[in-house]
Amino acid sequence: MMTREAILGVYEQGPKAVVGLVEALLIRLEEQQEQIGVLGERIKALEDRLAKDSHNSSKPPSSDIIPPKPKSLRSKSGKKPGGQAGHAGRTLTLVEEPDLVVVHNPERCSHCGESLSSPAAVGYERRQVLDLPEMKLRSTEHRAESKRCAGCRHITLAAFPAGVDAMVGYGPRIKSLAIYLNQYQLIPFQRVHELLEEVFGCSFSPGSLQLVISRCYEALEGTQEAIKRGVQSSKVAHFDETGLAVGAGRRWLHVAGTSTLTHYAVHPRRGSKAMREIGVLEEFGGVAVHDALYSYGEFPCAHALCNAHHLRELVFLHEQHKQEWAGKLKELLLEIKGAVEQAKQTGDERLGAGDIAGYEARYRALVEEGIRENPPRVSGKPGRHKRTKGGNLADRLLKREEDVLRFMRDFEVPFDNNQAERDIRMVKVRQKVSGCFRTELGAVMFCRIRGYISTARKQGHNALHALQLALLSQPLLLVPAE
Repeated sequence: MMTREAILGVYEQGPKAVVGLVEALLIRLEEQQEQIGVLGERIKALEDRLAKDSHNSSKPPSSDIIPPKPKSLRSKSGKKPGGQAGHAGRTLTLVEEPDLVVVHNPERCSHCGESLSSPAAVGYERRQVLDLPEMKLRSTEHRAESKRCAGCRHITLAAFPAGVDAMVGYGPRIKSLAIYLNQYQLIPFQRVHELLEEVFGCSFSPGSLQLVISRCYEALEGTQEAIKRGVQSSKVAHFDETGLAVGAGRRWLHVAGTSTLTHYAVHPRRGSKAMREIGVLEEFGGVAVHDALYSYGEFPCAHALCNAHHLRELVFLHEQHKQEWAGKLKELLLEIKGAVEQAKQTGDERLGAGDIAGYEARYRALVEEGIRENPPRVSGKPGRHKRTKGGNLADRLLKREEDVLRFMRDFEVPFDNNQAERDIRMVKVRQKVSGCFRTELGAVMFCRIRGYISTARKQGHNALHALQLALLSQPLLLVPAE
């Protein structure tokens, strides 16, 4: 930086020196303006990052440093809180045939004090207490008898039933409970061991749990393939992926599911190569619901984009950058969603052609406004101009209008991809509880068993019973309901 004295000295050197000084100062000014622009963009990016939380981005609520004020994207239903009219409700009822009856006799008359030991009862009042029986393991001894043939004198030993392999071993009920606690309720190995020891008095070690999980995993190989084929043949399926900590490295969990099926796969990569090797999308011919990850677009099936993602992005642009088009488009998407839900309730199979045309025109007008409000950044450098996040969103909404509004034209397509996010959520919870999967095989085993449990529950089966059947090598035949 030149001092005042230095500048005055240049003036004394004559006009040529002054021109050179002015040119140098202009160059310096341009450099400073460019640097200010770069720093301004960095400050804005940091401010945007700090402004993002679970209500205006895809960040989970657990990442919120300061929980945001509740601003649900759901519209008010108009119903009062609590149970609705016509709801049957649930309450404890008397059991017709109790396991144990305890009779209480009055000793003396409450009026005159006379003894009541002799008179017979003239009636009674019932009250029942529902509680657990004494919890302990029941031991069953199997004795295989030897018999000598009267003819040839050969001694034949009876065969033990399936599952009775060792001198002393655990049965399928306690084994399935241990798997259920670890794989479904997400209780870590050591705490499963402690729970079973304290409740049932059995020393079911973490090593024994790992062994029965391995056997369950092997028994479900064919079931996992059946679930995969079921998803492939579905009219609509949901897809998502998320990072998974495995040992000291990183893997990707891919989920493909419907309202009745859940298929998980673990892969080192996230994109289209992983999706092809997993194989679900390769043979899928329905509508794939997902976020805007470009890899999904490489598959020739029909696509529908998750509008829950769009709503959060629009909320961010509206609240943080004060872009009115974003707030109006958010309201429009929710309005279309409400119209579709109302049409479904009245039994209509589609919206009217006039309604669809009106919604499309309003949608395009707002998206075009968003593109005008977010022009590309002109840097003067060769190559593609960078767009703002708002510009990228508006460009995507314009180019993929059909995929964004597919739920409006086809009532079988949902508004969002919440089904896949629900399916993926508990695997993330498992990671938070235990930190990571120690081995890739452990992650793969968890995902196969968890997919079986999730599918069984979606189809109305008891998870504990489903695991018990799997340990008996007779897993449920989870035929897709679609």
